[in-house]
Amino acid sequence: MKSTFDKLRAAQPQLFADAAITVDAATVNAMAGIIAAIESVVALPAWRARVLAWAPQVARCPVAARGVFLGYDFHLTDEGPQLIEINTNAGGGLINAYLLAAHGHAAKGVRVMESFVAMFREEWRLERGDAPLRRIAIVDENPGEQFLAAEFALFAELFEAHGIAAAIADPRELVRDGNRLVHDGDAVDLIYNRLTDFSLDATVNADLRAVFEAGGVVLTPHPPAHALYADKRNLMLLSDAAALRDLGVAEETQRTLLAGIPRTVAVCPEQAERFWSERRRWFFKPPAGFGSRAAYRGNKLTRRVFEEILHGGYIAQEIAPPSEHVVAVGSGEQRMKADIRCVVYDRHIQLVSARLYQGQTTNFRTPGGGFAPVFVC
Repeated sequence: MKSTFDKLRAAQPQLFADAAITVDAATVNAMAGIIAAIESVVALPAWRARVLAWAPQVARCPVAARGVFLGYDFHLTDEGPQLIEINTNAGGGLINAYLLAAHGHAAKGVRVMESFVAMFREEWRLERGDAPLRRIAIVDENPGEQFLAAEFALFAELFEAHGIAAAIADPRELVRDGNRLVHDGDAVDLIYNRLTDFSLDATVNADLRAVFEAGGVVLTPHPPAHALYADKRNLMLLSDAAALRDLGVAEETQRTLLAGIPRTVAVCPEQAERFWSERRRWFFKPPAGFGSRAAYRGNKLTRRVFEEILHGGYIAQEIAPPSEHVVAVGSGEQRMKADIRCVVYDRHIQLVSARLYQGQTTNFRTPGGGFAPVFVC
């Protein structure tokens, strides 16, 4: 009988590259150093005050949970790894754990899965102490239609296998009952949040937001995590020497960040001609973007799109070209670009994986591209 993972590979082959990527230990250590530097900055009260000033009110909600599946995305360049963005609901982690097993590293894949379960239990413990974690709801809007919907099923299986009841739910299916949320007649203890409404502003998420703000449900990842880590405007501070000094960041940490994060600046209409003339130097991103949506490489811009960017609150990040790898595709070979993702919890890297593609951004449409495991040499 085929497993859920085998069915996923058969149904969505574009998710899975035919190759694995090898990265040297020095590069992994350099990525870890950049991550540690960022985590030390995020821990500063001055950082919290600065970034929460431009964040929505819900991001100021006090939480003890850290937020699961923090994704640090890198391009590997000749100058070393360059952090291109941070995501707080990074998808594909469990798929990549299964891929390790598919590439002959079953024990390592199991260890990663176990670390994921332990992570959710720790989120619960931070908020609820020794109370038993009985039920998790994996929540996304129209979950059955999401590109990574099959990963939700894998998570439900994983939780159930570890004695935690699990459900996959649209936020419309969550019923507010006083200061708790109920799904299909059962109270929900913890929500694994896959929504891309990072501030829970949508009407459909009103009950979820109200119960979260009242402390009635453990939500992870949550709006404070997005504000502290993943708002693209944060990259402007992390790549600005003057801002880092003002925040009281240690000099060695400053050097690590300035060397490992491409310069990132706000796009404003007053500097339109400068950005247009230098557009080949920049990658343009919306502040709350995800999955390369509405993101543009400067050399691909039309004047019409550029005008929208000027008035859309965008940031511009200096282009750090991705590494390229020759990989087997069918009976031949193809040159693929690679984004490298470090999945992090509580400052520790749980998993390093790659996304292989051709074109402007990760697209999961390149034949032979998709998720690929990363092995350290």
